[in-house]
Amino acid sequence: MNTSISEPESRSANRLIHETSPYLHQHAYNPVDWYPWGREAIDRAKELNRPIFLSIGYSACHWCHVMEHESFENDEIAAVMNSHFINIKVDREERPDLDSIYMNAVQLLTGRGGWPMSVFLTPDLKPFYGGTYWPPVSRPRMPGFKDILLNIQKIWESNREAAIKTAGELTSAIESIAIPQLENSELTDELLRQSNSSIIDATDRVNGGIGSPPKFPHPMNLQVLLRCWKRFGNSESLQMANLTLQKMAHGGIYDHLGCGFHRYSTDESWLVPHFEKMLYDNALLATTYLDAFQATGQDVYAQTVHETLDYTLNEMTQPAGGFYSTQDADSEGVEGKFFVWSETEIDSLLDETELAAFKFCFDVTPQGNWEGNTILNRVHSNDEAATQFNIRSDQVAKQIGSAKQKLLETRSQRIAPGRDDKILVSWNGLMISAMAKAASIFEEEKYAQAARSAVEFIRNNMRSETGELFHVYKDGQAKVSAFLDDYACLINGLVELYQATWQADLLEFALELTDDLLERFYDSEQGGFFYTPPGQSDLIVRGKDSRDSATPSGNAMAAYAIIRLSRMCGRTDLDSIAVKTLESLSGQLSQMPLASGQAFLALDFHLGPAYEIVIIDGDQPTETEAVLKKLRRHFLPNAVFLRRANDMSDDQLPPALKTILQGKTSRDGQPTIYCCELGTCSEPVVGLEGVQALMERIS
Repeated sequence: MNTSISEPESRSANRLIHETSPYLHQHAYNPVDWYPWGREAIDRAKELNRPIFLSIGYSACHWCHVMEHESFENDEIAAVMNSHFINIKVDREERPDLDSIYMNAVQLLTGRGGWPMSVFLTPDLKPFYGGTYWPPVSRPRMPGFKDILLNIQKIWESNREAAIKTAGELTSAIESIAIPQLENSELTDELLRQSNSSIIDATDRVNGGIGSPPKFPHPMNLQVLLRCWKRFGNSESLQMANLTLQKMAHGGIYDHLGCGFHRYSTDESWLVPHFEKMLYDNALLATTYLDAFQATGQDVYAQTVHETLDYTLNEMTQPAGGFYSTQDADSEGVEGKFFVWSETEIDSLLDETELAAFKFCFDVTPQGNWEGNTILNRVHSNDEAATQFNIRSDQVAKQIGSAKQKLLETRSQRIAPGRDDKILVSWNGLMISAMAKAASIFEEEKYAQAARSAVEFIRNNMRSETGELFHVYKDGQAKVSAFLDDYACLINGLVELYQATWQADLLEFALELTDDLLERFYDSEQGGFFYTPPGQSDLIVRGKDSRDSATPSGNAMAAYAIIRLSRMCGRTDLDSIAVKTLESLSGQLSQMPLASGQAFLALDFHLGPAYEIVIIDGDQPTETEAVLKKLRRHFLPNAVFLRRANDMSDDQLPPALKTILQGKTSRDGQPTIYCCELGTCSEPVVGLEGVQALMERIS
């Protein structure tokens, strides 16, 4: 179901009706004279010398819906907005560059950020006042939106010079944030040790997760803990990662019926989520749980990945192959209504053999656990239920499975939350990577096919005639020039997908995108990458996106993707660029470790040992598959895998792989594995026994 707004009988549509963004469509029948971001609005502000009111949000945002209903549908407030401001509405998922710039402004002004973001700009786009959600009228300790509008109008008319001065000072501060100037640090494993300690110190020792509520998953930092456990043998790193991953998988942040993760938890114990679901959260968490499964072998991690990716296939995948962006928190105007239950309702749906075990395991009580209702969260295991009710654990599992299916069927009859069905390259790249990695580890062809279909959708629908990527696709239209993270996440997804399918054209495509990335985004003087392509006249700064947010920073993901691609293709020039990018981030690694998880993953790979593991097929396909299965189950985060058919001559090798694969052949018709480091290979090993010996040596 798409998120849209029905046409009110008494109102005509504003300009947003012509946009493809579901979020903008939600506001198409507001009485506000909205403009989309663009030349028409900017020119009009300059012509009338009016301040701009810029509102940025996204379709799944609960408080965005609240502010729309309270203020943007209010005729009196809309009249003030229309009389004194040029009003621009932006979908942050379509324009993350604008979101980043003006979020920095709001954080500088208020000390916090969030959505909806509400910013007042001069006609030359410089911010001078802002905040997030404002109620329509003033409340204790919270100014009302109407009062703010009238005060800004008064300032603009009577003290414009002060507003312009503030805008200039704020823009200078934004520029310093957009391209931070930090003293470089040496790239050593001491940085990783410090990062590991910082993450452990910030972790809640009871409930897992970092910091106090609201609690976000922080998947990149969890991956750092797993890498540091492997590198340093630090058992506490693994303990903290396991604690958080298990608490999230069992908590209310996880949808135990339809599966997949909600956005974040509003409480310390992961019980009460903000109910929206984002593609990027589920991609990054699936990848993290895959790492944890390889590291520990725990079945709960494998199950969580399967369920999360199957949810994505069932609900977030378009027929042509791309992955949709978000699902709303709200249905019927109420946050979480679709997901919660009453005990009475559950009692009426389950039979006696299911009821006791399900209620015991999933915290179902007469009073509920949230506003009189129950958010399903797993408080007891099957084994604990078996002991409680004196039955076998497999019987509990059968009862729980049957109960969940009944509840899911009933839930499917409810009015579902809206879905934002636009396709974003960066988020698709993250899910391509997750699907591909799962396909490798679990030998699941459906995940590889889904990843390949998404790649083909992007390649066929989201590139210009000259091959440059677009950022967003909706309703048959690709638009907005791609950003740094679009390229970086897609390149990384292609690297992962090659290792699941062994299709060399994926690496050729990755190299093609990397060439475009370097030409359009790379800062050859200072190192690192700009976030936006050159020549954008509607931006007040051109920043470098170095810090992780809910998604990996563009520079960190670029470094990670490029260094892996360079090792697979023997491209030392790309390796140097990745290292120079890491050097440009090194000051941040030292001073802001909790915001640098993805960069630490790249640093871990750079520091090594990192391996290129080349598999040459044997004469018997089953033997080769057995070798691949054994390799893929090991937790080898700093290895890339390549494969060559035993009947392929050097002349037939794909150009992207020739440097690494040429001269490598099988021994005596057996599967043969070459373990190389920076292109220098040790003596090959053969068969399963050889693989076992190799794993013992490099693990």
